[in-house]
Amino acid sequence: MKLKTIAVTCSALMMLSGASAVMAYDGTKCKAAGNCWEAKPGFPDKIKGSKYDPKHSEKELNKQDAALKAMEKRNADRVEQFKKTGKWVY
Repeated sequence: MKLKTIAVTCSALMMLSGASAVMAYDGTKCKAAGNCWEAKPGFPDKIKGSKYDPKHSEKELNKQDAALKAMEKRNADRVEQFKKTGKWVY
């Protein structure tokens, strides 16, 4: 019985100490409720043209665009085939 009481007491103390640590944190300045992201010091306001700009290649972007268009065409063909036959063909 004493062991159970000690365990419950320790559990309650741990919960209270954790809650007080969370409530004491004051390291962010929120712009709005839930919008508390802050850039690290030295991070630019605008990414374009800075050293953080990923400078995506047009060739690589076009590859992705072509793949998405091909996928949409295949899906449209599958829907058309399904409407004709009633069976999905992958």
